[in-house]
Amino acid sequence: MRIAVTGSIATDHLMTFPGRFADQLVADQLHTVSLSFLVDNLDVRRGGVGANIAFGMGQLGTKPILVGAAGFDFDEYRGWLERHGVDTDSVRISETLHTARFVCTTDSDHNQIGSFYTGAMSEARLIELKAVSDRVGGLDLVLIGADDPEGMLRHTEECRSRAIPFAADFSQQIARMNGDEIRILLDGATYLFSNEYEKGLIESKTGWSDAEILAKVGTRVTTLGSRGVRIERVGEDPIEVGCAEEERKADPTGVGDAFRAGFLSGLAWGVSLERAAQVGCMLATLVIETVGTQEYQLRRGHFMDRFTKAYGHDAAAEVQGHLG
Repeated sequence: MRIAVTGSIATDHLMTFPGRFADQLVADQLHTVSLSFLVDNLDVRRGGVGANIAFGMGQLGTKPILVGAAGFDFDEYRGWLERHGVDTDSVRISETLHTARFVCTTDSDHNQIGSFYTGAMSEARLIELKAVSDRVGGLDLVLIGADDPEGMLRHTEECRSRAIPFAADFSQQIARMNGDEIRILLDGATYLFSNEYEKGLIESKTGWSDAEILAKVGTRVTTLGSRGVRIERVGEDPIEVGCAEEERKADPTGVGDAFRAGFLSGLAWGVSLERAAQVGCMLATLVIETVGTQEYQLRRGHFMDRFTKAYGHDAAAEVQGHLG
């Protein structure tokens, strides 16, 4: 099963200031702020919704096709992704812009000052999925993840016009989208991904009820945080899958991306929706135990031991033969 993952590709530059921002601000001079903070460390992490999901799928051996836009500084990141099983040949490289970047400083009170540079991500709207499909011999599913909004709309319309099944996954871009845009992006989707809060926001912005939205998509997948995930289809009982037990909580960033990576890998293997969700929840657990969205290691034996403990021997027997 050939799955293309469209979405943002970015790097995070994270710094820590040992003091308090509040101590450096003068109340009656806030209109002329000019400050420089001497930070203790710099942590550069690979990220971006599309890249995170593709990385997870690569770890599971399902050979995802990453579709997005990056800058002329992408070579090292490309090498990392390719070493971890991701097809990056359909990533558009900007001739003039850097890869999207989030720069953030956190103080001792966990307050943050950050900036997001869109950069090359804005060129995602120039990518044609037909060229991707022709290169790999056809696409069975396209995940349309958070990216340049115009790019998301273009990919959705192209999937419809070319009869390519697609999964709608608005993620953080839902906050800036209006009801009309959301209706376009979800109508006819084979899968609709969201968390609980986003689910309510989708219904509020579109004016469509839960039942109306479910009637417009094939399968609705709602992540429930520590309670796992719920999968709904018209005329069928919901499927609910719990999370695997955590060994520790290190960093929740990227957990949703990891779930999607595991779920899509399950679809690629042809296992049931319940099994696919279980794989997604297990991979998400590995991510929450690690600082960084792509810093976890997937060791086959360790993964299967924990999967078996969480979901039983029958579930493990169905998954084990597929795990790359």
